[in-house]
Amino acid sequence: MKAILQRVLSSTVTVNGQTVSAIGKGVLVLAAIGPDDTKKDAETMASKIVKMRLWPDESGLNWKKSVQDIEGEILCVSQFTLMANTRKGTKPDFHGAAKPEVAKELYDYFVSRVREHHGLDRVKDGVFQAMMQVSLVNDGPNLGHHRDRYESSEEGFLEQLQKRYWSVDASTAGDYLRYANGLDVRSELVSYLST
Repeated sequence: MKAILQRVLSSTVTVNGQTVSAIGKGVLVLAAIGPDDTKKDAETMASKIVKMRLWPDESGLNWKKSVQDIEGEILCVSQFTLMANTRKGTKPDFHGAAKPEVAKELYDYFVSRVREHHGLDRVKDGVFQAMMQVSLVNDGPNLGHHRDRYESSEEGFLEQLQKRYWSVDASTAGDYLRYANGLDVRSELVSYLST
């Protein structure tokens, strides 16, 4: 399971011209399910998302408060393209994503766990497999990349990140995803969490 968190002042999901979900200050979560992901992975990811410290405290010290601490909202959006493999050629390979029927069941479970941790009224959701337009007002360059389990390797962390992860460009987060080749850590917060 992979998730990208973006700190936002607001975010909305529109399907066929109709707004289906909207939040104010909080976190936009783009989440993807892999074929080997389990309910335990979804539970761990949900817990980490709610507790991830992305906001400063009252004195201005960064990375001190979570979405729970600020009583913010969470918007979860299914984004299977996070599982894309772009190492070969120019066409993304999506074989790393779970089949839709499996992914929907686990994604729904993940959202239910986020709601249980953070409150039903403070967690919104997109529409699974719909052509969604996701808009957001970015709240700074703060971005977290999360993966449910660490894959050990002789490669270093950054090399693994550059080969495996997609990231949201901090300046145009609502517009496109780009492969994290040459990741600029000055403009993006990269958090690599393992279960």
